[in-house]
Order: sequence, then C-alpha cells, then structure tokens
Amino acid sequence: MTSRIPRDSRLRLVRPRPLAAAPRAVNQRRPRRPAPRPPEGTPARAELARMARSGLAAAARVAHWADAALRPGRDSASPDGKGTLSDATAERAAQDLGLTPAQVRADWDTARLAGLIEVHGDSARPGWRLRAWDRDDSAVLRGWVALFDAWSLAHPEPEQHAHGAVADVVSALPQVLSFLQLSAGPVPVEQLLDLLEQRVTELRTERCEIPYGPQPEALPDATPSEDTPLAPLLDWALHALASVGALTYGDGQATLTPLGSWAVWVKLEQICVAAQSPAGNIERAAEDMLRGCAQLRPNAARDEYRAWLAARPVGSAVTELLAAARGEDALLRGLAFEALRVVGAPAEPDVRAVADQPTLRPYALLWLAEHDGIDPEDAHEALTREEATWLWVDTAAAVADHGEAPMLVRHLESAVQPTVPMLLDEVRAVGHPRTVQVLVALAAAHPDPALAKAVRRAAFQVHTGGS
Repeated sequence: MTSRIPRDSRLRLVRPRPLAAAPRAVNQRRPRRPAPRPPEGTPARAELARMARSGLAAAARVAHWADAALRPGRDSASPDGKGTLSDATAERAAQDLGLTPAQVRADWDTARLAGLIEVHGDSARPGWRLRAWDRDDSAVLRGWVALFDAWSLAHPEPEQHAHGAVADVVSALPQVLSFLQLSAGPVPVEQLLDLLEQRVTELRTERCEIPYGPQPEALPDATPSEDTPLAPLLDWALHALASVGALTYGDGQATLTPLGSWAVWVKLEQICVAAQSPAGNIERAAEDMLRGCAQLRPNAARDEYRAWLAARPVGSAVTELLAAARGEDALLRGLAFEALRVVGAPAEPDVRAVADQPTLRPYALLWLAEHDGIDPEDAHEALTREEATWLWVDTAAAVADHGEAPMLVRHLESAVQPTVPMLLDEVRAVGHPRTVQVLVALAAAHPDPALAKAVRRAAFQVHTGGS
C-alpha cells in the first residue's frame, strides 16, 4: 500500500493554502438569497441615515463632548475620573455647549438609549456607534433603531395609571405600529384606539386573567388594570413615539415618518427570520445553539445564526457567543466566530477587546481582518507564525473531538509549515493545552508509519517535557 505522503527524510507536506483560509474558502461562492426589499417609497439607506443623524444630532453632540472632556487621564476630566454625568458635569456641559442642564441630561439619556454612550456601573464610555458616526450609515441606523426600541423609556409613563395597563399597552403597540405602516398615511386616533383595545383584550384573554379564590382587599387609590382607560395611554405612547422621531402626531391623527415606517418593516422582517429557524435553536443558550449547528451545512448554519440573533439584543448575543468561545470545546470556538461574522460591525468592539486573550486571539484577528475588508483567503496574513500554529492545533483538537480520522489527516496539509519536522517543533513550542491529545490522535490516524512514529515521539516529548 502506498501512503499519501512520500517517505523521505524531510517528510515534506503539501501546502495548498494555510489553515486560516481553508474553512472559509469553501463558503465563499455559495449562492445568497436576495435580501428582502423595503416597501416601495422607502427612502434610500443613505437618506434614512441622514434623517437619523439629524434627529440624533443633539445626542451625538453631547456624546462627543463627553468623549473629549470626560475621558480618563484628561486634565478636564470630572473629579471622580469615571466619566459619570454628575450635577457638576451637567452644569459644565451646559456651559460648554450653550445648553441648559436639563437639555444636557435629556440629550445624554437619548445618547445612552441610542448606544452612543455605554454606561457600565458608575462609569461611561463612548459606544462603537459614536466612533463610526460620521462614516458608517449602518451604525447610525442601528443607533436610531435602538432608540426606537426604547420609546417607552425615552418618554416616562404616566404615574397615575396602573403599571399592568401600561405594560399591556407597550405589548400591544407593535400591532398598532404595523397597522400604521400598512396604512402608509395618516390614521385617525379613534381607529388606533379601537385596534389597541382589541389587542389588549386579546393579551389579557391569552393570560387567562380570571380571579380565583379570595382576593386581597384593594388599596383605596388602586385602579385595576382592566378598568384603566386606554385613551390616555395611547396618547402617551403616540407622544413618546413622536419624541423619538418615529411618527408625527396631531389634529387627531398619527402618521409614521419615513424612518418609523422603515424601522417597523425591519422589525417585521426580523420576526419573519426568527420564525424560519429550521432546527429550533432560537430559544436555546449560545453554547447549545452552536452545538445544534455543528452538523448543519454552512448555509443552514448561517440561517440558524441569523434567526438566533434576531430573537435577542445584539449586545447580549455577542456576550453569549464570546462566553461560549472561551470554553474548552474548540469546535464551539470556531462556530462562535462564524456566528459573530453574521453579527458584523456591532460585534467589533467586543471582538477587538478579546484579541489580547491567547485562546481567542487568532480567531479575533481573522475576524477583524475580514471585517476590515481583507479577502478571507488572505486574512491569515494577519496572524504571526506562532498564532497560526496555535490555531492549527486548536482546529485539530476540534477535528479530533468531533470529526473523523481522514479529516484529521487532511488537516495536516493546511499547516503553514512546509515540513512535518518544522510543524512538530513549532507545535511543541506554542504551548496549546491540547497538544498531546492532538498529536496522539494524528499519529493513530495517519497511514504513513514513519510520519506516525515521528508524531508519537513529539507527543511523548511534550508529555514528559523532554526535547
């Protein structure tokens, strides 16, 4: 029997392309489903972004001021050095920007809701959207949609109404907004109120809100949710949506703005994508979702990633994926970064933040290189020789745990080193925790006795700490 690799003293490897490019190259020419088109009459994306920049200009101004004035280490930083918006900071911003402290606080709150400012405990820092504000229309539109999602926080709810009734109205508003979007024009408030009352009744019926057993005595000033009139709450909701620029409200009618109509369409598309999850992974944790996608073909896996992402906030989804990537399963590490490729630009700050972690660094550098526009087949050039070797071992560990022996043998050909001795020397030096297991598995799988013997010897040397 003839082995795949000739027996010579050099044990030279075939090197068609580095490992970093190999998994991605298979997927580059797959057919793509056409992206859904927004309704006819929707402004171009650049025009929508211009509208969003205009509506959020005051919030962006305060965010830029905070970035410059409150950055740790600056002479002009606030006394606590944390970038928090204290009373003194609000006064100072008002003086610098020619605003009142109340305006500064309102714009600060808007900037937080739009993701221009991120608050972590007692400290604040610029969000990734602020960094990309002037050059990235997608960042601007994502920021505006985040504000649109938070409309009920942008305009405080009426204190005199029952919290249950307010929650019902917030839950029912998506259907009201969908009706406005389909109407594509002014709609009388009376018609919206009828729709809201029907939807709230449906929600309460679905919850089976039927009193059972002895009921506690109600407080004198308490009003049951079902007895709360909905007209004032609809008025509050429409004013709140108008305050974020989603609609215009006056003269007894409401009309979605172009931005509002586009945002409602985006939300409806996300719901449709989430509903198309073929493998039922939407409600599962990131690690379980990735395991469920491990046996899927690339196109099907990407559909699952999209559906899973559409069903949760981007920030928490990225956090979950990176947590799964930090685990011991190398297969999940690779799949997590494939899912992060579907996330795209919103994941950039978090991916950049983990680039210093040895376990994730090679994956993060490849992700960032592709995000910066480098061709996936050339992205491996962003890695040092040591990083590429570490990634080779990590991928081999995934193959050894979840693949078949022939796949592990083929993986040998994707190493960046031109010969087996060079590969073994560098694998031993890189210090991957799974080095011994990978080399033992490779030696057991390879049909060439001479190569298998060399690999077993390297595994023994790593295990014993010898040379």
